[in-house]
Amino acid sequence: MSKNNFNFLLVGTGNIARTYAGAVNNLPHISVVGVVSRSAERAECFIKDNRLNNASPAESISTFTEDFDAVILATPNGMHHQPAIEAAKMGKHVFTEKVLDIDREKITAMLDECQKHQVKLGVAFQRRLSPDNITLKNMIDKGKLGKIFAVDLRVKLYRGQDYYDSAAYRGSKNIDGGGCFIQQAIHNIDILCHFFGLPEKTISAYGTFTHQMEAEDHGAALLVYPDGKIASIVASTACKPGFLNRMEIHSDKGSIILENDQIVHWTIDGSVNPAQKVKNIHTGGSMAVEDTSAHEQLLEDFVSAVKDDREPLVSGKSASMATELIFRIYEGKIN
Repeated sequence: MSKNNFNFLLVGTGNIARTYAGAVNNLPHISVVGVVSRSAERAECFIKDNRLNNASPAESISTFTEDFDAVILATPNGMHHQPAIEAAKMGKHVFTEKVLDIDREKITAMLDECQKHQVKLGVAFQRRLSPDNITLKNMIDKGKLGKIFAVDLRVKLYRGQDYYDSAAYRGSKNIDGGGCFIQQAIHNIDILCHFFGLPEKTISAYGTFTHQMEAEDHGAALLVYPDGKIASIVASTACKPGFLNRMEIHSDKGSIILENDQIVHWTIDGSVNPAQKVKNIHTGGSMAVEDTSAHEQLLEDFVSAVKDDREPLVSGKSASMATELIFRIYEGKIN
């Protein structure tokens, strides 16, 4: 790491990799110096199309010959474990697209190897940066919302069959890790865990109803927390035309409703709605990540965490709660 610049090796050339390329291009002291792809031609095209003027193509992390400080893993869910451990053993820091991975043992290995080699592990759960989510997290931690007894999470989206047909891994269990719970609802489930931690008991029902694919496209889960709080989750990619993500929080002081991370209803005794506007309020249809500002914030924080020797804003350990809850949802199936 030079005094003034931090260099990333980007692994992957898909849609989310383009988001990271755009984010890095907006950050003057951060660069992508290499792009890893099994196809050198694809890597070269990606570099050109995304104006990564300082980057070179690479076949793998270990064979890349130029100096770099960290990797960005912008690959499908089940392809994070191997490059993360490879980078950690080289003493390189790891920033990965959500989720950490799709297997408990592999996630544990990622966490252990990064700790063993004293490198940082950050995860892209950028929805934690929503102003209203930050406000609510602080109020929940300080007990200002009263005794919360119910939380209802709704992620009722729509994806056409063409979405799943566009890439072989979509809707697969061995690469995506599952369907709507681990892929589309993951950010919302991360916020749930960020706010309230892990439940004590989990039961679920899910299936594939409107798509030709291996994994689930609709399901529901019921969670019971150690303090008795009850939460429910509905996740779907089968609900036409797609609806706003929604979280309802109910306490003895009143109720709060968020839609796409923005507070739209607030009746809490003795307090005024602290809602702030957030960007990119959109419907539940499929949408590419065009605004890179949240990814820019996460990358800037990650670089600062490396330089200051502290944990990133979204550390591997804290991000592992979301995947753990999803594992419990899949294991708690009753139908």
